Amino acid sequence: MFIAALALAACEKQPEGEPVVRAELGEAVEGTDQTPAQIAADANGEPGEGAACRQAVFESVPVTHCIADPERHRIDTALAPVSGDNFGTIEGWAAGRNESDIAFVMNGGMYGDDLRPIGYFVRAGDRLSELDMGDGSAGIAGNFYLKPNGVFFGTGDSWRLLDSETFLRTVGTRPQFGTQSGPMLLIDGAMHPEIQDNGPSRAIRNGVGIDAEGRAHFVISDAPLSFGQLARFFRDEIGARDALYLDGKISALWDPASGRMDKGRVGPLLVVTRR
Repeated sequence: MFIAALALAACEKQPEGEPVVRAELGEAVEGTDQTPAQIAADANGEPGEGAACRQAVFESVPVTHCIADPERHRIDTALAPVSGDNFGTIEGWAAGRNESDIAFVMNGGMYGDDLRPIGYFVRAGDRLSELDMGDGSAGIAGNFYLKPNGVFFGTGDSWRLLDSETFLRTVGTRPQFGTQSGPMLLIDGAMHPEIQDNGPSRAIRNGVGIDAEGRAHFVISDAPLSFGQLARFFRDEIGARDALYLDGKISALWDPASGRMDKGRVGPLLVVTRR
């Protein structure tokens, strides 16, 4: 099945074009050895005023943890441009936009060679791609098809995360935004049954989870880590009951507060703006 091959390409291989390059998080502020992003994090580890992202270290792996609060933020989906300067990048999408409105932007799911999303994708209430309940071709499953996979979606200030089977059975109204990816990292507080505590695969990875207060937590590793480590960060550090893997190797973040703009080929985007 062609789409399965695309899933594997987006998930396990570096797409053609420029390799992922991580932008520096800013020069140290005069008189201190801290970057602006480090200064923005307050004593209890929450992002400081005006910042949505903070740096952390989990099991010796540096990660960046961004929080979207429904009282202060909106979430939308978008697609990286397929042509023009910096096509297929967050930087290309950001060109000409008012960055003061942006809390952060992170890649939001897997894509094919045309940079279009694989699986369910809704932008501004318009369904661009239908829910994919397939199993993939034998030997070409890709992480997307490691069941259960799931859907991150929402309307207004209500954001949810469900495995795809539950989403299909229970969600009858099209949300304002939605993106399907996989595998689920956490399902009702338990790790995905196929994820090892510390499997051999290590990569730059990112995911999203929802906490008990309805906030969305976006995590991207700043060094290679395993699926199990990413799942444990959501479970043990955030207290999320459900979390979804978004992608790996091509994972990228734009955090205007710290000046970080990751450069690399992406497709679907999750855009968090200030209310």
